[in-house]
Amino acid sequence: MQKNTKTIAASACLARAGAVFGLAMALVATGCSVLPKPPTRAAVYDFGPGPGAGQVALAEPDAQPPVALADVEMVGLPEASSALLYRLAYANAQQLQPYSQARWSQPPALLMQQALREQLGQRRAVLSGDDGLAMLLKGKRMPTVLRVQLEEFSHVFSAPQQSAGLVRLRAVVADASAAGETLVAQRVFTVQLPAATSDAAGGAAALAEAAHQAATELAAWMQELGR
Repeated sequence: MQKNTKTIAASACLARAGAVFGLAMALVATGCSVLPKPPTRAAVYDFGPGPGAGQVALAEPDAQPPVALADVEMVGLPEASSALLYRLAYANAQQLQPYSQARWSQPPALLMQQALREQLGQRRAVLSGDDGLAMLLKGKRMPTVLRVQLEEFSHVFSAPQQSAGLVRLRAVVADASAAGETLVAQRVFTVQLPAATSDAAGGAAALAEAAHQAATELAAWMQELGR
């Protein structure tokens, strides 16, 4: 009888130990499941490699006079912002909202300036403000100045499953001299192209294509002006 009692007691101890071990493992598993997950990295977009990727585009000699491209200004947004923005035009067209998990590799104004420089540079030398000043100091005629404001650069939804990339530029062309700048012409370029998908990736692709088209139209306008 005493032997049976000891056996029962030992079995009870083993059972309690097993239960404690199981409870500990459950707590460990529960603890692992509630640990915070690392934040999802935002997708980063740019305008792509552009036409003729891998080739260096050189301006044709004396094809067009040089132009001094001023820094593109972003209207209505912080210059350093790289947010990828969208509008729900069917709900509130006046509200710009950023995609939480997507952004541009650089502020849109810098990307737009790069697109303009690449397009204009196919037929002329594109100078910065410092380059233009250097030409003046050497006694040469200062180049035409091109100033561009990026007034709209957003993924616009006209319906939940229908959207487009919208780019609007305001361009001002002026002749520069030691006395200042003389206005030659100004124009607004608006390009809206449909997005293939109603998400950040579709909006980024549509905006990149619209930016390249706007740069192409602006370059053609400059050529028409003879500047």
